[in-house]
Amino acid sequence: MARVVVNVMPKAEILDPQGQAVVRALGRIGVSGVSDVRQGKRFEIEVDDTVTAEDLDKVAATLLANTVIEDYEVVGLEVK
Repeated sequence: MARVVVNVMPKAEILDPQGQAVVRALGRIGVSGVSDVRQGKRFEIEVDDTVTAEDLDKVAATLLANTVIEDYEVVGLEVK
């Protein structure tokens, strides 16, 4: 078994209202020096050795990310 991580983030040109809300809240709690926050999603997927990189790309592109407004990254396998 292995664990695969898929990170999904809004594309750079897409506004991120949740990230902007975090930036505003940081000032209210006394944290300065943070100019931008982007909020995304992280998926951890347990796979066996029959799952290929192509399979993982298909899963990410069709089920986990809205590729019109989000980019995704499949992070290397962590063998367990």
